[in-house]
Amino acid sequence: MSRYARQMILSEVGEDGQARLAAAHVLVIGAGGLAAPALPLLAGAGVARITIVDGDQVELSNLHRQTLFTELDQRQAKAEVAAARCRAINSEIDVVSVIGKLTPSNAPKLLQGVTLVMDCADSYAVSYTLSDLCFARNIPLITASALGLSGYVAGVCGGAPSLRAIFPEAPQNAASCATAGVMGPVVAMMGAMQAQMALASLMGQTPSPLGQMVQFDAKTLRSAPFRFEGAPEPVQAFAFVAPETLAPSDTIVELRSSEEAPTPAHPDALRIAPDQLKDHLPAAEGRLALCCATGLRAWRAAEQTHEIWPGEIVLVAASAS
Repeated sequence: MSRYARQMILSEVGEDGQARLAAAHVLVIGAGGLAAPALPLLAGAGVARITIVDGDQVELSNLHRQTLFTELDQRQAKAEVAAARCRAINSEIDVVSVIGKLTPSNAPKLLQGVTLVMDCADSYAVSYTLSDLCFARNIPLITASALGLSGYVAGVCGGAPSLRAIFPEAPQNAASCATAGVMGPVVAMMGAMQAQMALASLMGQTPSPLGQMVQFDAKTLRSAPFRFEGAPEPVQAFAFVAPETLAPSDTIVELRSSEEAPTPAHPDALRIAPDQLKDHLPAAEGRLALCCATGLRAWRAAEQTHEIWPGEIVLVAASAS
């Protein structure tokens, strides 16, 4: 019996759907909790090529939700361990690991030849960087986030509106899994749903998962799906850029204090606290680059200053991965 017989029985898959998977290249950004269920499901389904990008190593605190790893994997690169697990599931596919962070500089190269992207990084900067690039290149992007007892999954770009169309303003919650906590099953459910949406998109199933969001609340065990095909793209958008792309003509501002970040994101950066930005910005034209750790403070600061700054405003997330 064929390896894929159980899914090929489905009329939604069949030989044509399986052939589409056998020709697909999926780029997965992040090999943590969201990727833990998603990667084995993609490998098992027969996606021909999977590229896994992650710059972290396995830690003990990961294991309650990142079930792709074991205690023996500690201090090993997540991307390499995850790739090995996928190869063990399906030796017929090609799995490539990339150890490192996704940045605005290397993202365009990583997207070359990719059929679909899965955003499993759970990072503001990464999600919006991927959305901007995928939207411009018409590449489907399946993005997700999980925090505490809730999460969401969305299929954006690839002909559907971008992530910015759903969330055009800076998120108000700066919490992360490290600061606010998260339940393993919530992350796993979001990751598994990402895999289902990715496979459905690759096989061209209808209705398309692109243009669809599903929100889930584990406290009430309720989900809320909705479609957003008609969502307009925002007029004002602040792009994330890499520190090495900043030019001498840019006005660069480090929003973190010297205690928080002894080394600024860029050596030419001025240190100005977010609440003092409007009063202490130098009189200049050209591009304004706002720097912080995750990009969230920079985004909020950009929303507050774009009316008084004459040129373009870009964001730098020093710790995005």
